[in-house]
Amino acid sequence: MDTLESSYGAVSIRLIRSRDARILQHELLTNRSWLVPWEATNPDGAVSLDMRGAVRRLLQQYRDGAGVPFVMEHDGEIAGQLNVWGIARGSLSSATIGYWVSERFAGLGITPTSVALATDICFTKLGLHRMEICIRPENTPSLRVVEKLGFRYEGYRPRYIHINGAWRDHYAFALTREDVPRGVLHRWTTGGVPSDAARVPDSAESA
Repeated sequence: MDTLESSYGAVSIRLIRSRDARILQHELLTNRSWLVPWEATNPDGAVSLDMRGAVRRLLQQYRDGAGVPFVMEHDGEIAGQLNVWGIARGSLSSATIGYWVSERFAGLGITPTSVALATDICFTKLGLHRMEICIRPENTPSLRVVEKLGFRYEGYRPRYIHINGAWRDHYAFALTREDVPRGVLHRWTTGGVPSDAARVPDSAESA
């Protein structure tokens, strides 16, 4: 299970482990004000934070082939979490990426590096064809992630995901294997990212 891991500089990603639950729960609890505005919520009502149970479910999804739960690390210290979820095989062969990073690690390039590493794993080791990231229009730091990595803007999704207590609009961005024949990380670190790939058209901004 620990073969899906990758690193670049001080940043690394690896599969989540049961023993990570305590650290992850501590980071979630101490970063509430930082994370709550962007955190997925249950439209049927609040649920208690049980990271041990959440990790068990994530690992079961991994065993079932439905997702890949990573932790993001900086110099070996857990900085956040990145989930590849909604894996579809066959003619679709795609998945979606979601993530969160602790405030004390913000600005260190952890999220774009981790997204690049995870996308490359999905394309090369998992054989997926398309990776998607959906971002709230107000989430400027996440919009910078897709801009840096050159994820292509693909559309506006009204009331798409339940976030912070309400159904929120999202922009959708994606990459396919053909976009990055040498990998997302390689294209980014060698300056090959198209300057306007993630540009959101004015029509979407006013929707």
